[in-house]
This record gives sequence, structure tokens and C-alpha cells, in this order.
Amino acid sequence: MSAIEELRNKIAELKHELEQENQYALGVGGRQRIEKMSAEVVDSNPYSRLMALQRMGIVKEYERIRDKAVAVVGVGGVGSITADMLTRCGVGKLILFDYDKVELANMNRLFFTPDQAGVSKVVAAARTLGFINPDVCLETHNYNITTVESFDKFLNTIAKGGLIPGQPVDLVLSCVDNFEARMAINAACNELGVNWFESGVSENAVSGHIQFIRPGETACFACAPPLVVAENIDERTLKREGVCAASLPTTMGITAAMLVQNTLKYLLNFGQVSDYLGYNALTDYFPKMSLKPNTQCDDSNCQAKQREYQAKPKPILEEEQPIANDEDPVHEANEWGIELVDDDNKQDQEDSSNAQTKELAFGLRLAFEPPSANEQLPETQPINSITNVDLDDLMAQMKSM
Repeated sequence: MSAIEELRNKIAELKHELEQENQYALGVGGRQRIEKMSAEVVDSNPYSRLMALQRMGIVKEYERIRDKAVAVVGVGGVGSITADMLTRCGVGKLILFDYDKVELANMNRLFFTPDQAGVSKVVAAARTLGFINPDVCLETHNYNITTVESFDKFLNTIAKGGLIPGQPVDLVLSCVDNFEARMAINAACNELGVNWFESGVSENAVSGHIQFIRPGETACFACAPPLVVAENIDERTLKREGVCAASLPTTMGITAAMLVQNTLKYLLNFGQVSDYLGYNALTDYFPKMSLKPNTQCDDSNCQAKQREYQAKPKPILEEEQPIANDEDPVHEANEWGIELVDDDNKQDQEDSSNAQTKELAFGLRLAFEPPSANEQLPETQPINSITNVDLDDLMAQMKSM
């Protein structure tokens, strides 16, 4: 047998294996859901402990999770655990995107196994998730979303890949590890107006974060680009030869848990969804903040969504509603912020202020601390009185100056 024939046979074998993997993935993704989730909290219900959230009043209708479609981009350290958690929570449809293969170096990911080495990550994930919960509709896409031809397919899947054909997905979760892929997800979601979560773990593996991005309402990923892009530095030039990023399954698990927890709160409408939530493993510090969109954002779709959001009527919150008062204040403007305080409550207010200062979270401090009531003011010099002073003497003093 010639070398050419051996090569042809090898190609045929690889093609056959690929077809089998695709057929399996389509089979898992096309499975019909078994039956509607029972609302009873009984041992026979596989979702019993999840439905208990509804019984306890945390979630109104937990079974609505079965009507949601979520896209997970990047099935690596954070993405694989995220897909696992969503599958166990009973999400209706899960769409997985990745173009990489499983390596032995991925065995610290709490998900992949050594026998899956060399298999496409999305195919390996679909196999595992299908055994965990065959009730979830799984769909896999093995391509790089940053290429021109693949980006169009990615855009179409997000726009029409919902649980109801032709409808967009309910949420996109970014679990990628590079800037280029994040920008591709950002561009697609800005164009479609789809909400998404960005997540990441630091190179030293001791911190992570999640960021909830609502096009037009919050800052998109392009609103505040990192330094490597702001200075037009090629991201690939930052990689050091012989040095790889650290990886801890603990940090990735915590970051994935924060991501899925906020995903559930958003999809099922309970609790408060964090706009930005960080995690510092060295100090167990969880910073939170909100980022407003940049009106000069380079993404034109982001600017368009900002204009749409500003044009929408804003709901009036209860605390923002004016309180009716029969007596109008004498000085409504109160430019100097003058208040009348009862002397009896003065010490109580100071004690309360000091208590609040002591209860500040780690990493926070007051920009100005008022002096204590017991602190004595410095003695001032007596002011010379000018009463009963002769006018001629004052004029003479002024002329001598």
C-alpha cells in the first residue's frame, strides 16, 4: 500500500469519526424534553430540591427555567462548570460554542476526564451533560466566532436559536479567555440588543469577576477598553515564551457559581442581579459596582442602543415619588443645607455615625471624618474691638500704612 493510499484511508477514518460525533451531538441536542416539570416537592421529582425554592417563596415559578435558552461561549475552565450547573438546574436549552479540543492540561477543570483528551470540547461537554440531564436540549457549535464566516453563523444562532425557533436566546454567557472573542460577543449582542454576562479569571488564578451588560443601559465591553487596546498593542505580543497562565479549579468554580447564580436571578426574576461582581481570593473580597455607558463608544450599535434607552420612559420608583405635605417649607431651596436638630438627639446621631464608620466593609473608607463632640476647638485670639475709636486716629493709621 502506497503512502498516498494510507493517507487517504486515514482521512476516511477521521471523517467517519467526525460524522459520528456530529450525529451524536445532533441526537443529544434534538432530544425531546421528557415531561413538564412537576411542581410537587417529592422524592420522585428529580427537580424536587429546586422546586423547594418556589415552595419557600424565593422564586415564584421555578419551572419557567424550562422555557429559557442560554448560550455559553467558551467551554473551558469557567464555561464547562457553568454549563454543568445550568444543566443540573434544568435550563430548557443550552447552546455551546468552542473550537478547541480537550487536553490533559484541562483535567483541573472539574468537568473533563482523561478519556476525553483529543475530543472537541463541545462534543465532550454534550456527552457528559446529556447523561447528567437528558431533559436539556443541547446544541453544539465547533468553530471560532472571531472569524468573518463564523461570526455570521454565531450572530444568526444568537438571533434565532431560542427555544422557540426564530426567537433570540434569552441570555449569552461569555466564558472566553481572550479579548478578541469578548469583542466579537460584544459586537453581536450590541447589534441584536441581547443582554449578556462577561466573565473572567486573572492570569495568576487568584481573582475573577462577572459583568452584566445590557446594551444601551450599562457600559458595553468596548466602552472602556483595556490598556492593551487603548494603546494599540497587539495582544499576542504580551505572551511570554515558556510562561502559561495559572489555573485553580477553586477560583474558576467560584466565578462560575457567581455567574450562574446571577443568571438564575435574571431569568427567574428574583433577588438583585449584580452589574459587576469581583472576587479576590487572597483577601476574600467581593467588590461591586455599576458602569455607565460611554457616549463616545467606538461601537455604533452601542451608541444607537444608548439613544433608544434614553428615549424610553423611565418607571418611577416608590422612593422617588413625591410625598404630599400640607405645609410648604419656608425656604424650599435650602442652598446651604441647614437643618434644625434637637440637642437631645445630637449625641445619638454622632454615636450612630461612629458605628457606621466601624461597620464599613474591608477596602472602603470615608473621605472625611467629622470631629468628635468631645474634641475641643482650638482657642482663638481675641479680636480687637473698634468701638469708641476716634475717626481721626483711624484715618491717621491708614495714611501711615
